[in-house]
Amino acid sequence: MNPSFLRLTAAASVMVVAGIARMPFEQSLTEDLREQGMLSKPLNIETRKKVGQGFWAVSLGGLRTLVATVLNLRAFAFFENQQWTQLSDTYETVVQLAPNTEYYWDTASWHMAYNAAAYYQTASKLPELRRRAEWRQWVEKGTAFLEEGAEQNPDSWYLWSRLGWIYADPNKLVDYEKSAAAYKKSIASGNALPYIRNAAAYAVARIPGRESEALEMIRDLHQDRRGQVPTMNCLLLALEHQADPSIDPYPLALDIFGGDQEAYHQLSSFYLDFSRNFPTSGVPETLKKLEMRLEIPGDKSVFKRRKELEDAPSNPWQQR
Repeated sequence: MNPSFLRLTAAASVMVVAGIARMPFEQSLTEDLREQGMLSKPLNIETRKKVGQGFWAVSLGGLRTLVATVLNLRAFAFFENQQWTQLSDTYETVVQLAPNTEYYWDTASWHMAYNAAAYYQTASKLPELRRRAEWRQWVEKGTAFLEEGAEQNPDSWYLWSRLGWIYADPNKLVDYEKSAAAYKKSIASGNALPYIRNAAAYAVARIPGRESEALEMIRDLHQDRRGQVPTMNCLLLALEHQADPSIDPYPLALDIFGGDQEAYHQLSSFYLDFSRNFPTSGVPETLKKLEMRLEIPGDKSVFKRRKELEDAPSNPWQQR
């Protein structure tokens, strides 16, 4: 037998034996790296099919983020051409390739819940019932996509905050319980920006039966100058009065806002923005007294403007 062939066979045998011996160690190391988030999980079969054989070969080489970037550009072309199903399918692949990139989860959700949903709002060639059904389907799909992104990235304050925001959006499918829960998870991450605490308090304030909890949150936030913003000021008045209806809200308003003009300005905007469903206990009484003190003419009254807004045709797309 050829000596060269024998040497080659022996070398191959040594390599196979060495590979088998190393396999348990390498598998253990790989699992450890995946648990620590330093290595992505292997792609499933469906993802391989969607990405294609060429890209799949590249992703095996550790260039998943590059492939995800290319597919993100492809998804943008689907957005420009209003090809919503293709866009959705593409982003499902993108987030499997780069599951820890917040941008992809957030952008995909925005395209679905806002851009695709808005498209069906204005797709006049479709029957109204079909448009409504499509609108709801894409809002739900975008919301669910964002929820999945937050679940897969539990330490992402940003994704949880975006989920809290979409659940409180009056133009979507409002759920203040889920909004408050998402904002609290954002805060629990330890990295949330200060305004997220305000948003969490706003969500809790709109949940029936949790007004006392909201009042405690708002009292605490209002001690900080960053919490002394118009919505927080107005909610403090409303919730304090709701907790004790026997108190006169006007002196409380002066204490919170510092004067009649500022109180009237902030409370008027708050009272007119009724689509946000904030509690308003004590607000109408305070506004009436302020209008008397400031001598606001009847045709300029905030109550006249509120009536006009209430009598205007409602937006059917805001129905929950």
